[in-house]
Amino acid sequence: MTTAQCKPLFSDLHLLFNPRSIALVGASSRSDSVGGRTLENLLDFSKLKGPLYLVNPNQAQIRGLVCYASVHDLPEAPDVAIITVPAKSVLSALQACADKGARFAIVLTSGFGEMGEAGKRVEVQMRALADQSGMRIYGPNCPGLNNINAQIGMSFSPAFRLDLTPGPIGLATQGGGLGRTVMQSMERGIGVAAWASSGNQADLEVSDFIYYMADAPDVKVIVTVIEGFKSGEKFVAAVQHAAAKGKPVVALKVGKSAYGIRAAQSHTASITGTAQINSAVLKQLGVIEVDDMDELVDTAWLLARQLPASKDKLVIYGPSGGAVTLAADKVGSAGLTLSEFAPSTTERLKAVLPEYAAIDNPVDVGTEIFTNARLVDDTLEAIVQDPDVGLVLYTFPLDYGKVMADNARSAVRVQADTDVPILPVWMSDRLGDGYHALVKAGLVPSRSLNNAVKAIGHWIEWGRWFKQRDVHFMPQAVAEPRSGEAAPTRNLTEAEGKQWLSSAGIRFMERAVATDVDEAVRLADAIGYPVVAKIVSPQIAHKTEVGGVAIGLGNAQELRQACEGILQSVQAKAPTATIAGLLIERMAAAGGVEVFVGVQRDAVFGPIMSFGLGGIYVEVFKDVSRRMLPLSPATCEAMVREVQCFALLNGARGRPPCDLVALQRLLLQLSDFVLTHPEVQEIDLNPVWVGAQGQGAIALDAVVVVQAPINHSAE
Repeated sequence: MTTAQCKPLFSDLHLLFNPRSIALVGASSRSDSVGGRTLENLLDFSKLKGPLYLVNPNQAQIRGLVCYASVHDLPEAPDVAIITVPAKSVLSALQACADKGARFAIVLTSGFGEMGEAGKRVEVQMRALADQSGMRIYGPNCPGLNNINAQIGMSFSPAFRLDLTPGPIGLATQGGGLGRTVMQSMERGIGVAAWASSGNQADLEVSDFIYYMADAPDVKVIVTVIEGFKSGEKFVAAVQHAAAKGKPVVALKVGKSAYGIRAAQSHTASITGTAQINSAVLKQLGVIEVDDMDELVDTAWLLARQLPASKDKLVIYGPSGGAVTLAADKVGSAGLTLSEFAPSTTERLKAVLPEYAAIDNPVDVGTEIFTNARLVDDTLEAIVQDPDVGLVLYTFPLDYGKVMADNARSAVRVQADTDVPILPVWMSDRLGDGYHALVKAGLVPSRSLNNAVKAIGHWIEWGRWFKQRDVHFMPQAVAEPRSGEAAPTRNLTEAEGKQWLSSAGIRFMERAVATDVDEAVRLADAIGYPVVAKIVSPQIAHKTEVGGVAIGLGNAQELRQACEGILQSVQAKAPTATIAGLLIERMAAAGGVEVFVGVQRDAVFGPIMSFGLGGIYVEVFKDVSRRMLPLSPATCEAMVREVQCFALLNGARGRPPCDLVALQRLLLQLSDFVLTHPEVQEIDLNPVWVGAQGQGAIALDAVVVVQAPINHSAE
């Protein structure tokens, strides 16, 4: 085993987040400079645990602290060196820090990979220095690192002094702007433990910080904003480590559209990946993917307040019939389930509510809140003690001054005595005393019913995933995406591909390859009619586009005419293609459902399997489930059941149910085959015919793309 193979994926980052000593390389007395702002944050707004050393060869001292001419002159090796010198001097500064024995270096300076190829080459040198010296490098092109709970700001941001609300959320981002957006949710009462913004990720990356936060005792929930992935292997390992520690990861992945991908690549020079694959991977790993910043914050805070338990039904509660009805619409549209009260709960509600109040679910307490100071306490206590209630969605549709303030304080009192989370939704633009009472108590209200319901959905779904997760799942993600030109590939002919896949147990129809029309007829006579005839050519993957397929050929005359027509059409539409013969194959039986099964090797997350309705419908309806490999029997079943077309497979409108056991076995066989053949780049089985129970699942077409040269014999 090589040294590189022995190197652990993750380093201990405790001293990066909690340094005993810091050196500021490029310290400045100018308050408008990066070095000056960073110094101000360290001296005026941080609680440092040890000495701060300043490095500036042009000044004797700054603000009463001695300036050293060089890192080499420091009295000790700092735990963290913060680099703020111009881009042209960064490499020499990093080398000096490594020579001195610094444990970590934070490069705030910009002008590297985000600027083009020359900058990327410098980042390669940074990575090599980190590997050789053992000093880990954070950045470049980053706003720094903030440990809010310890009040240490290794950052040039003028907002650090304003964003000091401690809390249980760990924040790991690439870019600084959106990370700062999450930080400034502190204005709503959200508390953040630490924020690491990795920038261009020359060495340390977002995954390193997720892994650290999974172990950090002051972090309950990890929030990440991702522009691209540097190492699929590390990301998978980091979020799986978080799951093992019982900590949810909430992610906003930017760079999904063509415009967004272009912006993300220019911003942090990251590999953004395919949106559909990224989303499938996040879901499979239990990472909660959200669509915008408000949803991100609301979801993270609900999880930070209380992780989901065994109960996942909810109650809608409030003083307005219209508001609770609107909330019920949102809950129903999201596919969530309302609780059904036990008779004892209903009796308790009847005892304190007037006859006109709605005491089922939703619960509308109406105008009684104006005259009964104990109403909210009594009704909420009854609700949270009901055995079918997992969460209460409390709507505050408007601000009634003291009345709403009293109601809010009642909710705070009830919450203090129950593990059932009460999620307030403040629907009014007027933020009265009630709103601030909720914030002060940690019951930070959502400002939108939409986001509140989305947060509840994520909360419930993560709880289900966590209980059912496969703790032994080890996907074949890529250690580091390939740079430069892609490796050459070649398409196997359909005949080659089918013969190769047959060795894995995947079923195909009886078939043979003919070199001419006469032989095609002889082969069909032996196979038995009806048959299908297809062109065999390594250059033609989509045979129907060149007239290279004929189906339902019932006798020799039909076959002969069809084969002659295929050869003429292919010669006209693909004159440069090499024709290796005609594939003659038995026609699949009538009935059955046609599905699509495919595998592609993603640059970040390795082989990904896709499943959906077959033929052209997979492209039209895009009803597809996806998973990283390897698959397990349970994963195969979940893939088949989660697509909308599952009803067709399960016997819709009186049709007999399909052979789901055989279909799931095919998925598992294909997964095992790909994992044992790393040269495979892509496989499309489309269509796969799935018959009634007991009839099996048979791939009717096969496109196999392999990395060249291949190391097998398809003969």
